[in-house]
Amino acid sequence: MIAVTVSSSAVVLVGAVFLATAVEMVEALTIVLAVGHTRGWRSALEGTAVAFLSLAALVALLGPALVHVPLSALRLIVGGVLLVFGLQWLRKAILRSGGLKDLHDEDAIYRKVVAEMESADASPRRDRIAFVMAFKGVFLEGLEAVVAVLTLGSSAHRLGLAVVVAVAAVLAVAGTGTAVARQLSNVPENLMKMGVGILLVSYGTFWTGEGVHVRWPAGDVTLVGFVGLYVVVTWTLVAVVRRGVAGTRRRAVVR
Repeated sequence: MIAVTVSSSAVVLVGAVFLATAVEMVEALTIVLAVGHTRGWRSALEGTAVAFLSLAALVALLGPALVHVPLSALRLIVGGVLLVFGLQWLRKAILRSGGLKDLHDEDAIYRKVVAEMESADASPRRDRIAFVMAFKGVFLEGLEAVVAVLTLGSSAHRLGLAVVVAVAAVLAVAGTGTAVARQLSNVPENLMKMGVGILLVSYGTFWTGEGVHVRWPAGDVTLVGFVGLYVVVTWTLVAVVRRGVAGTRRRAVVR
């Protein structure tokens, strides 16, 4: 029973960290590729490297500090943070799947960044604009992944595992992105974000309950139940939104 409990918790943790990191890195990679192709790879890669070093320093600085926070308080705070992040991701994913919001288009982002780069003046040696664009894209997108890694890993007392999984996600996205180059729009990002949102909300619910000393009947296995529950709720909401959009369109045609 203990082995099943630990295994279930670890599987959910790995899935949440990997997907959260992968989604953010897809967006960051789109920006880096656009900057590199348009302005040159030297400054783009330098900006990317500095951003990753900054994020690594942030993890090294904040990770050990979280260990000293009382577990119940940490899980209550982290649960609230994950609920906020997860609900935001779910809301956008539901609206996109239901047709009320445009799908996230990586090719469109690529073209936008290329246009911005081409309209700016390039410097003969080090391109500061390219450096800043690459740094900003990687750092800001990576910061959300860092929050997920720190909160999920620390609350589960598996920060090392969370960091390893996040690094694996970064390498997987980098390898895939290098192979497919500009074809990042083929990545089902909205579905991935929906999955991340479900996992974050599941963890947030679980740890918020533990933070206020709720005893879940099945222990960590309850996480799997929450995931199943939120999958059903999410797709029910998607179906409701789709019906509403279809009804609105039919009424518009009749008029």
